Amino acid sequence: MTKQLLLGQTLGFSGNPLTTEWADVTEHDSAGGVLIADGRIAATGNGAALRSAHPDATVTDYGDALISPGFVDAHMHYPQTGIIASWGKQLIDWLNSYTFPEEARFADQGYARQIAGQTLDLALAHGTTTLTSFCTIHPGSVTAFFEAAATRNMAVIAGKTCMDRNAPDDLHDTAQSAYDDSKALLDEWHGKGRANYAITPRFSPTSTPAQLEALGALWAENPGILMQTHLSEQLPEIAWVKELFPQSRDYLDTYEAFGLLGPGGLYGHAIHLEQREIDRLSEIDASVVHCPTSNTFIGSGLFDLMGLAQAGLRIGLATDTGGGSSFSMLRVMAAAYEIGQLRGTALHPAQLMWLATEGSAQSLHMGGQIGHLGAGAMADITVLDLASTPAIAQRHGLARDIWDALFPTIMMGDDRAIKDVWVAGQRVDA
Repeated sequence: MTKQLLLGQTLGFSGNPLTTEWADVTEHDSAGGVLIADGRIAATGNGAALRSAHPDATVTDYGDALISPGFVDAHMHYPQTGIIASWGKQLIDWLNSYTFPEEARFADQGYARQIAGQTLDLALAHGTTTLTSFCTIHPGSVTAFFEAAATRNMAVIAGKTCMDRNAPDDLHDTAQSAYDDSKALLDEWHGKGRANYAITPRFSPTSTPAQLEALGALWAENPGILMQTHLSEQLPEIAWVKELFPQSRDYLDTYEAFGLLGPGGLYGHAIHLEQREIDRLSEIDASVVHCPTSNTFIGSGLFDLMGLAQAGLRIGLATDTGGGSSFSMLRVMAAAYEIGQLRGTALHPAQLMWLATEGSAQSLHMGGQIGHLGAGAMADITVLDLASTPAIAQRHGLARDIWDALFPTIMMGDDRAIKDVWVAGQRVDA
């Protein structure tokens, strides 16, 4: 058995720093080590002690770089990679102007393969080792994404996006084809290697009640898998939902009424929630996903991170590429900090790092498997250079502690801060 020992600073968590005092659940070792064996983390602890206990391990010494779990992006759209940072107004205009025309191109399997590979390579270059992605209505777009992830041995979650109204004709499926295609893809891919399937209605406005009901039935038949969609992203969107579903109590009810509310539900954005929706999401143990760069870029609003955390919701963090304007989870953490400031809560660096790793993993019901430095987790690891640019380095040089040293990288870092990435115990070639 080949062993790898990574030496450097390590950062891990024993609990949720959003609901518990962060200092009580944060574990930092300035001279730590991570032992890897058979693609998993075998041990984490003092670097010198691990080196002494495992003299046969191949050692990679990262000095004072920070060894972190790989970043986990809990909500994105790989078909929108090509249109990231496109000028636009708000959500509906952006979908019609950029998203739908680009997604129509994914009828071409070759194009889908090209973009899937580009997206995953960009993610890895930015230290992200797991993506949760919407695909397009084309089953081949799902196959392309899972195939590309398999060649890189990445853990991913994805599903065919289902839409049978309020979209261009060439992006329509039907209630029956949405069910049939999703079931076939689920049967083919879920649990194959590191692939996980998610039932994927885009959002209520683009699915008829019949399609929502069909997908709810599929989820009931496969309750152990995830379901991903969008919820309460923008106020005009919510008004539109009320017009389309006049009988519903609120936006969440348009999912609940058709069997699309459950503990494996991933609800992207969730900015403008009513109290009933918050209570139901908490009661059912569903997850909401914070997409701060997207929320500011498209002008959606300010997510109530601490309020929803205190309400007991699972919360993930995400790029929402391409509504989000960066592939970097560092930039996403910075935007989460800025939104927190506007809401009156200054998030600590420990809380931000937890959100991008363990928090996102827990929102995907994969806690302890990914986004984690503990024994038994897959060895998906990102190593951060905390002095990657002259601007960051000069601030790092004045740091008083690890948090002073880490925070400039969160706020100003990009792919240059990614010193190394490991996926399932294998170093990713630069």
